[in-house]
Amino acid sequence: MEQLQQLLENLSNAHGISGYENSIRALMEEEIRPYVDEVKTDRMGNLIATKKGTGPTIMLAAHMDEIGLMIKYIDDNGFLRFVKIGGWFDQTLHSQRVIVHSKNGPIVGVIGAKPPHVMKEEDKKNPVKAEDMFIDVGAKDKEDAEKMGLEVGLPISIDRKFTPLANGMITGKAFDNRAGVVILIEAMRQISDMDIKATVYAVGTVQEEVGLKGARTSAFGLNPDVALATDVTIPGDHPGIEKKDSALEINKGAVITIVDGAGRGLMAAPKVVKWLKETAEANKIAYQMDVGDGGTTDATAIHLTREGIPSSVISVPTRYIHSPVEVLSLADLKACADLIAKAVESAHRFF
Repeated sequence: MEQLQQLLENLSNAHGISGYENSIRALMEEEIRPYVDEVKTDRMGNLIATKKGTGPTIMLAAHMDEIGLMIKYIDDNGFLRFVKIGGWFDQTLHSQRVIVHSKNGPIVGVIGAKPPHVMKEEDKKNPVKAEDMFIDVGAKDKEDAEKMGLEVGLPISIDRKFTPLANGMITGKAFDNRAGVVILIEAMRQISDMDIKATVYAVGTVQEEVGLKGARTSAFGLNPDVALATDVTIPGDHPGIEKKDSALEINKGAVITIVDGAGRGLMAAPKVVKWLKETAEANKIAYQMDVGDGGTTDATAIHLTREGIPSSVISVPTRYIHSPVEVLSLADLKACADLIAKAVESAHRFF
């Protein structure tokens, strides 16, 4: 568990919003290279690590990107206006500290807005929108900001550090989906010690948060027999959410997806679900089943590629997704990696 925690800490503290995954890809490549036969980066920026076998071919996908921001405009007073890259809830952004990734290196700023002290009573009743926020880096004016190396189009990420909580729980930014990257690396570590028949493509995908883009292109190129995406998913075990909205719980094991997006996204192939369930039960790995009506994952794009690729998702239950304070259990993280590794080991009997 200690090794998993350290790996997630390193990846969570690193920065890589959609379209700017270079530093995450470098970390992933360093960690996964000992467990595979070859590693390459495709034209889209996906990392593809291959462990060769005779068959079947299995694609394991984890998106490397995190949600972030981008400079849209620098005003005359040196304040940065921004657009959201990925799915932010605006109120989560208010008063956050951020890092602008400039050509001169990282520049720290804070997200500000009109203070409540000078708001009209009617304004106080409405949430502040992201379009009314700005980033203050301490610049004197626009010219000063530009001298710092700031310009339109620079990526911005949240400045937040990984921290352990009680009882094997941890919190940090970008667990969506650095947790999935850790699961993938740990699964490949286990697979490297197994006598497997399958060829495994471990893929770190790009731009999932802005349209499942890297999954679509990499799956097209690889055309595997079956695919599993790794990601985070929403548990219903804390105030503000009911079990009817999510029956999943932290510390109850890996999550196997049957349907997400109420069928608008992935509808997992029954033989893939059977494979995963039987693998979990045979190896006494804790698992939960999920039928979701919310968001989608890389598996949505993968399973619609070419003539169709049977797919599912192995997810780790994670609280407060798409915030800087996501929370998950290391035990669940380990269960996800164990399930994937054991499933790969037995895949030749199912496909």
